[in-house]
Amino acid sequence: MVAASDLSIDYPAGRGRGRFTAVRGVTFRISRGELFGIVGENGAGKSTLARMIAGRGGLAEEGGTVISGGGLTVLGTPVRKLGERGRRRLSAEVGYLPQQAFRTLDRRSTVAENVAEPLFERDRGFDRREAGRRSAEIVDAVQLPWSTLAQYPHELTTGQLQRVAIARSLILEPALWVADEPTGGADLPVRAPVLDTLLELQSERDFTALIVSHDAAVMSRLTDRVAVMHGGIIVGLGALDDVLASPSHPYVQGLRDDYVLRTGPISLP
Repeated sequence: MVAASDLSIDYPAGRGRGRFTAVRGVTFRISRGELFGIVGENGAGKSTLARMIAGRGGLAEEGGTVISGGGLTVLGTPVRKLGERGRRRLSAEVGYLPQQAFRTLDRRSTVAENVAEPLFERDRGFDRREAGRRSAEIVDAVQLPWSTLAQYPHELTTGQLQRVAIARSLILEPALWVADEPTGGADLPVRAPVLDTLLELQSERDFTALIVSHDAAVMSRLTDRVAVMHGGIIVGLGALDDVLASPSHPYVQGLRDDYVLRTGPISLP
């Protein structure tokens, strides 16, 4: 589903300082049906990588985020030389949940309208009755009552809004779903139910998922394998417990110490 080979990504550094390389020579693969995680601190390059995989990169001549080295293939499509039309097509095939996605909802539109928005972005003439049916189905799947469809964002809690954003990112039934901090903004008591909902959705709909988080505990609940990023490079790759049990980088050691403090000892291989 995703193959990165010696991949580097950069973007404008601002104020005439040229370009900044956020991702530096990373290599990994994501198999069909896998729940793959990218974990790392702020500034590690994980969100830049996620946006590129989701087809949200740019063009160098437009000063956008671009692949500056190596290769990236997503759903069989080589991304590096994609033009504007190709990037739009790819972004329509990959579900994308950005950081603090609940903040991207249109406050003037109902939940039903927000959730259905990607259907009309893809096809302005999409049947409105079918859009309503699909919105109700996916809202139910994220465990919100159908009465939520008629409500406006300001009437919902942050946890409910995050579920609405998740529903919107999945309404096109993507084969690949990219989620950047899927529990971001949710209060601690509602994070576990959100994680449970995501696992149920993936099991029912059988999509491949790339989950981005700074939280190893989230990765432990959601993913089959992880790539640990630090300073734009991968410093750990594999099942989370295996990576943390044999840390090969100081950042991974710190991640392990924090994880053990919060969840208990890790079994050594």
